[in-house]
Amino acid sequence: MQRKSFGSMQCPIARSLERVGEWWSILILRDAFHGLTQFDQFQKSLGIAPNMLTRRLNALVENGLLERRRYSERPPRDEYVLTERGRDFRPVLWSLLAWGNTHFAPEGPSVVVVDAETGQPADPVLVDRNSGKVMTHATFRSAPGAAADAQTRARHNARGKPATNTNASPVS
Repeated sequence: MQRKSFGSMQCPIARSLERVGEWWSILILRDAFHGLTQFDQFQKSLGIAPNMLTRRLNALVENGLLERRRYSERPPRDEYVLTERGRDFRPVLWSLLAWGNTHFAPEGPSVVVVDAETGQPADPVLVDRNSGKVMTHATFRSAPGAAADAQTRARHNARGKPATNTNASPVS
């Protein structure tokens, strides 16, 4: 069965998932943030089949999250280095880490985010750069942007006011 492509959808979440939504891709990026750059390093860390790792690395390079750099001519060997686009994914990983620790770690956190200077645990939250306010479902919602098509506008307009259910959070 062939997977549906989200690349042409107008939703930014769908477009992002097209680039990094496959779990191996996210784990490769996690390892890249830990300094792994070589094929063998990724394979050892993840226990992933070589053909799958090749496909995922190629996709991350094609989507501009990793850059391939030749480090050996004989035999030909490449390393994979985070690009600016790839480095911008770090807060997403930290958010997934915090969410996972909150909801899926009954034994307690195995990995935490800490302040690099003090070593004190951090609690990642999303903050609006313009207002400095913590972004919660009660204070923020998604809305159609300038480039929104009719379907996107209709989806947001049908919603009316933001959901009051504390378990619901409007997204794109």
